[in-house]
Amino acid sequence: MKKKFLLYSTMCAALAMTSCQDFLDTMPDNRAEVDSADKITALLVSAYPQSTHIVMTEMSSDNAMDNGSRYDVEDQAQEEAYLWEDITSVGNDSPQNYWDACYAAVAAANQALQAINDMGNPASLSAQRGEALMCRAYGHFALADMFCLPYNPETASTDLGLPYSMAPETQVAPHYERGTMEELYQKINDDIEEALPLISDDLYSVPKYHFNRKAAYAFAARFNLYYKKFEKVIEYANVVLGNTPTSVLRDWNAINNSPANVDTRANMYIDADEAANLLLFPVISSWGYWGGNYYLGERYGHANAIFNNETARAAGLWGAYSNLIMSRAVVGMDTKNYIPKMGIFFEFTDKVNGIGYRRTVTVAFSTDETLLCRAEAYALQNDLSNATADINAWLYTHTLNQTQCTQEEIVDFYENIDYMPTSVTDDSQRTIKKRINPQGFTVTEGAQENIIQCILHLRRLETLYEGLRWQDIKRYGIEIAHNREGMADDILTVDDPRRAIQLPADVIDAGLEPNPRN
Repeated sequence: MKKKFLLYSTMCAALAMTSCQDFLDTMPDNRAEVDSADKITALLVSAYPQSTHIVMTEMSSDNAMDNGSRYDVEDQAQEEAYLWEDITSVGNDSPQNYWDACYAAVAAANQALQAINDMGNPASLSAQRGEALMCRAYGHFALADMFCLPYNPETASTDLGLPYSMAPETQVAPHYERGTMEELYQKINDDIEEALPLISDDLYSVPKYHFNRKAAYAFAARFNLYYKKFEKVIEYANVVLGNTPTSVLRDWNAINNSPANVDTRANMYIDADEAANLLLFPVISSWGYWGGNYYLGERYGHANAIFNNETARAAGLWGAYSNLIMSRAVVGMDTKNYIPKMGIFFEFTDKVNGIGYRRTVTVAFSTDETLLCRAEAYALQNDLSNATADINAWLYTHTLNQTQCTQEEIVDFYENIDYMPTSVTDDSQRTIKKRINPQGFTVTEGAQENIIQCILHLRRLETLYEGLRWQDIKRYGIEIAHNREGMADDILTVDDPRRAIQLPADVIDAGLEPNPRN
């Protein structure tokens, strides 16, 4: 907790707006004085997490399996996440680093908001205020996704939340309570609702690295999907998608027709000029190596058994897998198949000794994922006709044969697929369909469930290597098993408390209540 609330001072100091001042003339807590629109705008560059959850959430999900001890584990965070253990690693892809990064981003947002308030909250700073509120909301939402159970209106008043930081900290070790998920989500919602009308694209020189208007509405749509506010999901997704969603979805044909080069295709995927990309995060992470086509971190990965039977190489509504364009861009090895989505960029701090940071760029929000948020919201309201239309928009842009299906064809296709057993004894038992146990909402057997099964299938494909499958597993109470060499499968049941990743050890040591464990 001390790290959490002290990070803001070092982050704000990074603005480097002071020169050779006498010690007695400096701010008491070493913060730079943020007293102009330019300084506030510059500060907000730091209001986005510089770390990612992807290693932890991909390894925790059913997108990974144990390939055996003959393969390496480069960092214990990867292994501990796969084994659903409390993660003790403190490296770049650890809970500790992610916690610090998210709360540092929140601290930057709070410092910007305080500066705006100190200047009288003028209309000329409305766009900066909107971005700061949105960043504060996102930082807490990201932490909740990782360290809390999914929002469930039936249990939210008692489920553990997280401290919601709403002002710059002035104490070294303030005491905080976790509060409840109900309180946490209400505060996130309040910030989002205040921020949305304030966001202006005119503020940014490179909008895709900030909460531009479409990115803000995409975040609002995803948040409200998790919040079970389905009318708002549809309202906000409509702003992102417009009247012709296919015109703003990813151009997979362009990727498929590009040179068969991993770096080229990865760079196309994260291109700021790609209409589908709404918000990009440059982060320090080894995920580009562990998830990509490198002989690193092979012990746990998206291996052939999953890839061929559950995800990109499984048959779907499009017929043979080769009609699914993303399945044609695959590189890698048997232990971890990879669709190029994020390149690797090594930042040298010492070229002589080969020391530096592994960096990558992730797509935090895209039109394609927002489309599937809306499709799910339609389906959960039992508006299966509009859900089908969104499914068809996704199919049109993601398949070579521009597949289009009637509602009845979608329902029949998924109705005739067997549920995959939680724990398989043979890979032939693997399927694209798993039993669901929705958390805090209902899905009716028959047509509605089969449309939802389709959307969950498409979401799994759409978000491969991006970490969002773990949230779908949590929201739908999907029971999964992880194989372990020489041991019985470990089964994550619907009520398993390990669905909330444990808080960092030093946060617990500082007095914040840990997540329960059996």
